[in-house]
Amino acid sequence: MGRLTEDANGVYIIALTPFTDTGALDLESTDRMVDFYLERGATGLTVLGMMGEAQKLTTDESQVYVRRILKRVNGRVPVVAGVSSTGFASMKTLTDMVMEDGAAGVMIAPPATLRNDQQIVNYYQQAADFLGDVPFVLQDFPLVTSVTIPVSVIQAIIDQVPTCVCLKHEDWPGLAKITALRKTANEHGKRHISILCGNGGLFLPEEMARGADGAMTGFAYPEMMRDVVHLHREGDAAQAQNIFDAYLPLARYEQQPGLGLSIRKYVMAKRGAITSSTLRKPGTILSKDDVSEIERLIERQTKRLLELGQ
Repeated sequence: MGRLTEDANGVYIIALTPFTDTGALDLESTDRMVDFYLERGATGLTVLGMMGEAQKLTTDESQVYVRRILKRVNGRVPVVAGVSSTGFASMKTLTDMVMEDGAAGVMIAPPATLRNDQQIVNYYQQAADFLGDVPFVLQDFPLVTSVTIPVSVIQAIIDQVPTCVCLKHEDWPGLAKITALRKTANEHGKRHISILCGNGGLFLPEEMARGADGAMTGFAYPEMMRDVVHLHREGDAAQAQNIFDAYLPLARYEQQPGLGLSIRKYVMAKRGAITSSTLRKPGTILSKDDVSEIERLIERQTKRLLELGQ
């Protein structure tokens, strides 16, 4: 598999990190999880993301995990690795490691220390200089990073940093950003980079209509995102919306701050993609009421999909 390019599209799943009940890396579940994602239409995988518990892994564990992912993928789809760090030395160490092992590119979120627009541009220029010719995804997720990146700054990075090939769009509200970036590219001949969207796919129909190329996020039912992206690209926005609506209650429930990853892991274990729903400590634990609500939403979702002939 080659390197990540501006043509990236489809569904890049933010992969979980499976653990055993005792909190050890579960590499057998990692294999099964990769198969699960690919069987349901993932066109790429993103590992060591914020929802992948990357911050809970040691450097050695990160390497073992990424190598296992890459071995199982075996070149079928591109793999992007999160390497965000306030220091470029550690970022480069992790980048060199994953790229040597076969990753297609890396993802970089801005550190919370950035205070103004020029600092953001400088940060990405310096990161790109440090990493060399490695293609990267700019992660725009101000709800978590506390760094707001205006359209003008994103455009400046696109213009000045050629190794920025993809925007992971997770601003909320942020649909106007997609419109503005596409308008600038189309009307002023600017570079057209890939835009893949996050936030659990909650706004995916609208994001596709605004000109996004797909999703880069997680959800326990990746087939929803696959179908929505595919149908939009085929021009059937109405059916895309119908399918999205069937999954929306559970997608919404899964997006609860602090609890969402526990919900996603519970459903993924229920679906057989991983053995244990354990989060490595510190992590939240679902209550009996939480589980009951999840089960009710899954049941209702199944009925709605049957009504749609899915």
